[in-house]
Amino acid sequence: EAIAYDFVDLDTVFGDGTHRKANANSRKHENKVVEIVKKHYDDELLEEINKDREEHGKKALKETKDIELAYDEETGELIEGKGTKSIKVSKTDPESGCFHKGEKQKCFAYTNLTFCDRHGFVLHNTVAPGNQHDSVVFHDAYRELLNTYGDSIHNISLDAGFITPAICREIIEDGIRPYLPYKRPMTKKGFFKKYEYVYDEKLDIYICPNNKDLKYTTTNKSGYREYKSNPKDCEGCPFLEQCTQSKNHQKVITRHVWEEYRELADEIRYTPEWKDIYPLRKETIERVYADCKEKHGLRFTRIRGLKKNQQESLIIFGCHNLGKLARMKKRRGLINTTSPNKKERHIRKIVQIYQFA
Repeated sequence: EAIAYDFVDLDTVFGDGTHRKANANSRKHENKVVEIVKKHYDDELLEEINKDREEHGKKALKETKDIELAYDEETGELIEGKGTKSIKVSKTDPESGCFHKGEKQKCFAYTNLTFCDRHGFVLHNTVAPGNQHDSVVFHDAYRELLNTYGDSIHNISLDAGFITPAICREIIEDGIRPYLPYKRPMTKKGFFKKYEYVYDEKLDIYICPNNKDLKYTTTNKSGYREYKSNPKDCEGCPFLEQCTQSKNHQKVITRHVWEEYRELADEIRYTPEWKDIYPLRKETIERVYADCKEKHGLRFTRIRGLKKNQQESLIIFGCHNLGKLARMKKRRGLINTTSPNKKERHIRKIVQIYQFA
């Protein structure tokens, strides 16, 4: 109905994730070994890695076969090893995930990844366990969003948690412009930042602040090219203490094979459109979360299980959309408040019954 009244602007969508505390005691948990799930882009990344290695005269990496997982004969449970990891699982709500960020209290929670338009209408919501990062949940939610609204979306605005080469590549190859913020380099205090090492695309080398070359050595399994300096150049360098603490006096810089997509997304920050679109995040998706937490109970959940929490979240965001639709219709004079029709009288009657109950 909101789309029919032309209230929804699908040209630009805004996305973000938030955590909702689960109905589970943080002290009642057990350690469990689980299989590491394969990422959706792993096969494409391996092809790109082998192509890059062949261009540099390196042997192609063998395709990783399915790992044979080891099980305990008595209990039948997985044994921690290659291809597995140990996580904390709640005894109260096993489908929730253990969440801990910064100074926040460690607890079991669910992640809500939501997209809305510039007017605050929620377009899509995906619920996942709280121990999954927003960038991991992004692919499935993003694909469902595009399947629903097709070619109507031209821009997407996200926060710094989504700045990864894989996400930037997926968005740009779909013909959508990503509007992302500046992300500070995660470098130790007192050391050179990565942007202080200049990359020469033609020669495929990095140039350090002392004007020395860091040459390509290999492309690892994670998809990063490794550029290393000559230890003889670094040994007597006046900037050595600001560059590296390695025992062999060698600086190593990595560059992802899809790094150019992240750089393209970074260049959009310097356009006038970015200054108009990105600041709207605090007025759109951040406002949606604030309203739903304050008015509709999105901070905590009393039900358990991923499916039930997904349904409850859709009801919460549905209530949010209905309230916004009613306000916009009233503001534009599309609601007849003096002589309500049969449908409006029926709704008012239901509201009165619930208020009395």
